[in-house]
Amino acid sequence: MTTRLPIPPFDAESAAQKVRMAEDAWNTRDPHRVAQAYSENSRWRNRAEFIVGRAAIVEFLIRKWNRELDYRLIKELWAFRENRIAVRFAYEWRDDAGNWFRSCGNENWEFDEHGLMRARHASINDLPIKEPERKYHWPAPGPRPADHPGLTALGL
Repeated sequence: MTTRLPIPPFDAESAAQKVRMAEDAWNTRDPHRVAQAYSENSRWRNRAEFIVGRAAIVEFLIRKWNRELDYRLIKELWAFRENRIAVRFAYEWRDDAGNWFRSCGNENWEFDEHGLMRARHASINDLPIKEPERKYHWPAPGPRPADHPGLTALGL
């Protein structure tokens, strides 16, 4: 069985580390890499879509990033307890017509004893923005630079 450090129970440091690791992985836009953080039978609710298992996660992410171009994400720890983490996030992306959006939401995560996410519940809202309103400008794909502000500092 694969172990994905840190493992529960989480403290403030390990929960924040888990959140940043997830953010960095999602910013690669590599569906296969991202899916490795989830258990084989992970269950997701993403908006109105229900997804089960790593293969379905990969398919979902391929569809997502084919539609959400120039994707950049910031996640922030909201709360944690034992094997659960709550996260708030915002990401920016554009469609193939050049329209920009900021998608904001919350995720609730539950991890197994190996540190793999076995459940993910995401609620997301999309806000159309103009290109000059963008706040994320680091090179993509790739992680947010260490000196780039987080959600709170950006007023999100």
